[in-house]
Amino acid sequence: MKTLKEATSVAGSLGSPSKMPGSSYGISAEKCITGSKLAQVPGSTCHGCYALKGNYIYRDVKKSHAKRLDGISNNRWVPAMVMMLKAAHSPKRKQPLPPFHRWHDSGDIQSKEHLAKIAEVAKQTPELKHWIPTRELQILMEFIKEGGEIPDNLTVRVSATMVDGPATKAWPTVSHVHQHEAPKGEVCPAPLQDNFCGACRKCWDKSVPSVSYHKH
Repeated sequence: MKTLKEATSVAGSLGSPSKMPGSSYGISAEKCITGSKLAQVPGSTCHGCYALKGNYIYRDVKKSHAKRLDGISNNRWVPAMVMMLKAAHSPKRKQPLPPFHRWHDSGDIQSKEHLAKIAEVAKQTPELKHWIPTRELQILMEFIKEGGEIPDNLTVRVSATMVDGPATKAWPTVSHVHQHEAPKGEVCPAPLQDNFCGACRKCWDKSVPSVSYHKH
């Protein structure tokens, strides 16, 4: 991989959401394996998914999501992602992004191979903190069972299936969605901060076992 233009042609572009620190990377929520089923279930954490409406339905956004999805199978995807992340967060940049990256502000893990590539990108960018929310517990557990490793700088949070429902006990870092009373653990402060993360970085912090988000 020689240039950022080449890297972007392989993996698609990074995002930099205003609500969160750092960079992000998303694919279509229509391609979620478990989430697309849960989206049809009233009361689930995927029902009424924000990534299936609003700006996410615009043609340019869908085109970008499709580009990123296609890129995952490219054998140059890992070096392309590493190059883009290092460039976006480089201290040599006039306005470098904070050292935090969120995987899948839209979409989810597609396979064990996809998760392995994400883990390798995190491993090759130790200067960054990575966070990925997922509902693909089976893929995650099979990945671990087959010898896959999650780097120290990658926090995988398995999302609860139902609003106000419990999260899995099979994985140490999880997330919830609450509509009424928040469960024990950390609560996302964004609703009290004009929907910005502010100084909070709990989602990226492996020492925080549970984070709950207010249903919106």
